[in-house]
Amino acid sequence: MWPAAYPRGYAVVDVETTGLARDDRIVSAAVYRLDARGDVEDHWYTLVNPERDPGPVWIHGLTTDVLAGAPLFRDVAGEFAERLADRVLVAHNAAFDWSMIAREYARAGATAPTRQRLCTIALARELRLPLPNHKLATLAEHFGVAQRRAHHALDDARVLAEAFRPSLHAAARDGVRLPLLECRPLTEWSDGPAKPLIGHQPTHRPGTWRPSRRLPPSPYPNPGRYESDKPLAQGMRVAFSGDTSVDRELLEDRAVEAGLHVATSVSRKTSLLVTNDPESATSKTVKAAEYGTPVVDETAFTHLLRDVAPAPTAPSTPPPARPVPVPRSDG
Repeated sequence: MWPAAYPRGYAVVDVETTGLARDDRIVSAAVYRLDARGDVEDHWYTLVNPERDPGPVWIHGLTTDVLAGAPLFRDVAGEFAERLADRVLVAHNAAFDWSMIAREYARAGATAPTRQRLCTIALARELRLPLPNHKLATLAEHFGVAQRRAHHALDDARVLAEAFRPSLHAAARDGVRLPLLECRPLTEWSDGPAKPLIGHQPTHRPGTWRPSRRLPPSPYPNPGRYESDKPLAQGMRVAFSGDTSVDRELLEDRAVEAGLHVATSVSRKTSLLVTNDPESATSKTVKAAEYGTPVVDETAFTHLLRDVAPAPTAPSTPPPARPVPVPRSDG
């Protein structure tokens, strides 16, 4: 019997970008709309002029000449929104795709009409699929889906849609909780009230500040400190300190989707501190030194996130899906 609490529709998304940083831009986007049981309804694809250097052409293949005549994001924002409306956004490493999409909508003075996202990496972990890693190619191979043009947004979205359907049915069959997280609009580029798209109310506010969040706790018990010769494990408590090249929210969301607990401070229970400046005298680095907390930089952490060891037992309770804004003092 199909779980009544499961979403009624999905938008499987892939975006190719000029890079990973907060000022990078989308160069192409694709959406496969699926019904409640994962069957394809339609698909859509567009190039996007990023108004800057296209970045890693050797990955996505989109040169400045190819993108010169493409529409700007604001010109396709409404059409994109129609395909996201009232659906769960599904992506492989969904924190990244959502971050890039939300930022583009913020630049356009609007908000995307999707309220929840689902990461297929997180779902693969929930299903305990026997994968050697969590690359899209590996997931596709597991389900017998043929990749034709890796890093082409339309083909990557197709591959993910075809791999998501059996994952969704396996989750429904086994009563697995879908790892849904809230899609929060960003506020960095908002100079005034957002313009709602296709009937949705604006939710981001004027100004250039970004609210902090109370992230959902990991549903897994803390297995202890990180050890340099072992992988990260679900349930570990991770804290961040200082500036990062990839947006802090994106790193935090990736950690949550991997089953880690993001801590706002360092204590004796903290498994790992992530900082690019371990010599700085912030409250977190000082506490880490006092407690002997392991420290890694951002690059090492992103590599560790690729293969997080599953918790030995299933979670006792699902984590809340809605982060709450709280004041932050960045240490």
